[in-house]
Amino acid sequence: MFDIRAIRENPDAFRAAWNRKSPGLGDVVDDILAHDGALRQAVTDKQEAESARNANSKLIGKTKAAGDVAEFERLRAEVAKAKETIEAAGEQEEAARAELDNLLLGLPNLPLTEVPEGTDEESNVQQGNGWGTPPNFSFEPKDHADLGAALKTKLGQPLMDFEAAAAMSGARFVALRGGLAKLERALSAFMLDTQTTKNGYEEINPPTLVREEAMIGTGQLPKFGEDSFQTTNGMWLIATAEISLTNLVRETILADDQLPLRMTAHTPCFRSEAGSAGRDTKGMIRLHQFNKVELVSIVRGEDEGMAELERMTKCAEGILEALELPYRRMLLCTGDMGAGARKTYDLEVWLPSQNTYREISSCSYCGDFQARRMDARWRPATTEDNPKPKPEFVHTLNGSGLAVGRTLVAVLENYQEEDGSIRVPDVLVPYMGGVEVIR
Repeated sequence: MFDIRAIRENPDAFRAAWNRKSPGLGDVVDDILAHDGALRQAVTDKQEAESARNANSKLIGKTKAAGDVAEFERLRAEVAKAKETIEAAGEQEEAARAELDNLLLGLPNLPLTEVPEGTDEESNVQQGNGWGTPPNFSFEPKDHADLGAALKTKLGQPLMDFEAAAAMSGARFVALRGGLAKLERALSAFMLDTQTTKNGYEEINPPTLVREEAMIGTGQLPKFGEDSFQTTNGMWLIATAEISLTNLVRETILADDQLPLRMTAHTPCFRSEAGSAGRDTKGMIRLHQFNKVELVSIVRGEDEGMAELERMTKCAEGILEALELPYRRMLLCTGDMGAGARKTYDLEVWLPSQNTYREISSCSYCGDFQARRMDARWRPATTEDNPKPKPEFVHTLNGSGLAVGRTLVAVLENYQEEDGSIRVPDVLVPYMGGVEVIR
């Protein structure tokens, strides 16, 4: 949600920001002000009618006692008229408020001025020169799907089995076996251990089924429901642990000394991938179900949020560097950012089979966008100048630290040998029980 008073007082700033997000979107400011005007008028009409009803109701008794029948009847008629106005104005207020709320809930966040303007990934800007050098193979590198299918169990079953998964669940699912299942588990454990012991995140094991209000709180609803899966009883499967972790501070007032709050979780994630028909249909890049280690931070304001975005992004980069996977950092343009973000960095890892970099992590600063929807606040510390500080909305951030399946893809492709075996990154060998090569 947005502060309607801020829009009312400075509509041109919101108009310009939304136009940067999507050309023409700023015109919605006119609709917002119209619904806001209708709401305020209905409230005024209701209050005036209530005041008239109360005043006339007090006079009715006096006129009746005085025997002034004509005035008594006139006042009764005025009170009846006021009641009708109150009821009508109340209905108008409710309708106008619903229209305004629905409109505001469906709008994207305002990009920061430093975010480059653009409509798609072509306008994203690389930050720095990237890290690591793409491997130089003496053979034609295979893609991860072919590598995974060629690796077999003792019974001849593929370690990366799309056919068996499709038979039970349909397209865009995979079943991992043996060494690859263990490698994915090793990646998850390594990521969690790094983020908790080295980077100070608190590990959480959150629900993966949430109510509608949780999805609204982080911005998945009402506009992006088609991207998620809903159960028959109205619950939603999380598309990211950001939803569960961020909603842990829903309708709370945090103390100053509780911030910054940093949380991490390893969960399955579920996405319908609506609108992605024909994209990455082969392999594990774009599945309906995948695992991810998520990072969420709750901070005090924009200055702290900007510093936290850099810190969070470095925490994600540290995983890639420990795995010795070449990557680059991209600053997303206005049109390529998620709806809830004010500024986003994408980390893209090198995939030899595609001879390009592909997204493996996205770290975003959301400002108070989610906090307003969740009513999540914090109370500044008491000072002499401010002995009774009022609660303020927290600022939220989220990022992948990392997407486990895509990291598995990157490891398979960058660590492949000519015979199709996969070398295990050094940092993962202890998690693999000493196994150094998957054959």
